[in-house]
Amino acid sequence: MATATLVIMRHGESAWTDKRVNRFAGWVDVPLTERGRAQTAEAGRLMREANIRPDAVFTSLLERSIVSADIALHEVGRLWVPVIRSWRLNERHYGAFQGQTRPDMRKAYGEELFETYRRSFDVRPPMIDPSSPYFQADDLRYGALSQDGLDATDPRQIRSECLKDVIARLEPFWGAYVTPPLLLGQTVLVVTHGSVVRSLIKVVEGVSAEEIRKVNVPTGQPRVYEFETGGMGGLRLAGPGRWLDPDAASRGAAEALALGSDPAPSGPA
Repeated sequence: MATATLVIMRHGESAWTDKRVNRFAGWVDVPLTERGRAQTAEAGRLMREANIRPDAVFTSLLERSIVSADIALHEVGRLWVPVIRSWRLNERHYGAFQGQTRPDMRKAYGEELFETYRRSFDVRPPMIDPSSPYFQADDLRYGALSQDGLDATDPRQIRSECLKDVIARLEPFWGAYVTPPLLLGQTVLVVTHGSVVRSLIKVVEGVSAEEIRKVNVPTGQPRVYEFETGGMGGLRLAGPGRWLDPDAASRGAAEALALGSDPAPSGPA
């Protein structure tokens, strides 16, 4: 019986994850901060020290995911590994919240509704207006090249998502692209976004819809799962997920939780 390793990681700190800015990014393409670059370099070193050598890599179509993967792979000495990118690994689409600060949205909607939009499993934020500069309909990355044939979803027309929606658009990609190398006993690295990591934690670990509200994902911290590949071609989780640096992951999760209430400047960043 072969074993396989799955590493999932949220990108490093981005310019809008920086607590001094503290904006919902969603599908908006924002770069890493220098701290974010350092986080992902450390993630690569952690993988190297743990003898984790990715055979296949998957990222979203957003720069903060792509660059995080490249930095980590450089540290592991695996920049040559094939990489597949997909909008299905993008951050959750935050609808009208995209580009807005978390404190401003908390004030506008109130504590309870803000937390529902931010953390619930099946409640979407208000839809983005097509006239918004943060609407993705004309973004070339979601045009013909993004049409993967896995289902009829057109990423150009998504206007808001909840976690349940993220799982639904992720499932066909996971089955078609991520599962096959795992079944071969390979090591797979997925560098993605906080809501996608939460979605995977929910599915892989069987976390309830209520409990997933409490899960906060740190930036730039690899989470590792080991699988056994059965004789009939299935995957069986061989143990609980683990952070390669539990202390740093705990501190990072506390930072992610605090972003909902930290002061942030109003107006354009």
